[in-house]
Amino acid sequence: MTATTSELPELAVGPFFYEDLGNHRYRSTVHAQGAWNEHEQHMGPATGLLVHELEAFQPREDLRMARVSLDILGIIHGGEFEVQTRMIRPGKTIELIEAEMISGGRTAIIARAWRLKTGDSTPVATLEDASVEHPENLPEFTGMQVWPGGYIQSLEFRQVDGHRPGKGVVWLRNPYKMVSSDTVTSDVVRILGMVDTANGVAPRVEPGPESWIFPNVDLQIHMHRAPAGEWLGLEVQQSYGDDGIGLTSAILHDVHGPFGRSEQILTVRPMPGSKRANGN
Repeated sequence: MTATTSELPELAVGPFFYEDLGNHRYRSTVHAQGAWNEHEQHMGPATGLLVHELEAFQPREDLRMARVSLDILGIIHGGEFEVQTRMIRPGKTIELIEAEMISGGRTAIIARAWRLKTGDSTPVATLEDASVEHPENLPEFTGMQVWPGGYIQSLEFRQVDGHRPGKGVVWLRNPYKMVSSDTVTSDVVRILGMVDTANGVAPRVEPGPESWIFPNVDLQIHMHRAPAGEWLGLEVQQSYGDDGIGLTSAILHDVHGPFGRSEQILTVRPMPGSKRANGN
């Protein structure tokens, strides 16, 4: 599951996840490094970078992103890549836009975002999801120390009481800009750039050489409100079926309360090279 030194990409260094090379080209830093393989990017900051591109594409003050749907088509290689963004469905009240991450001549991720017209719905605004305890006075969460990679190391974690395998509430934040050229990283880019972490904060099995792997092949984010601030709260539950497929679901919180939900479909299989994978 690890690459040799000669296979590792050249990673940028700095207080940001991505170095802006101009003309929608980027180079990942060590802070974007994945947890499954050191030569890959983590889907967390990769999501944030694609949201950054979608947010900047033909922006309109009367629309906001309400859903971001990302499909992972292959390895998200570290190093240099480009992003191509296009309009799929223009409209006065709804728009569908798409961003494609291309690395080494191949598409690694396709992200689509629905932008919906905003208006005053205060008279009927109601939530079913309850708020969770805020992060400021919570203890540090050390459960992420089992995961390698520069991205996980870039995060600060806090834990709500009652955390267990398969279910828990964890808060996280990071100190880095998404892109080197940004003066300020927007709240939606910063927060959505951490949502993919949901798959690792309450795993049903602890990763290890004789354990199981459960990478996600997609990430679906729905937002009934635009997130704000620097903290992301993940109220997570993870389920595994009996035929090699699992699901990680999360209620998404900022310090103002719940703002949406995420889903990740998983491929659940023995760790390559383990006795279970080898049929022993």
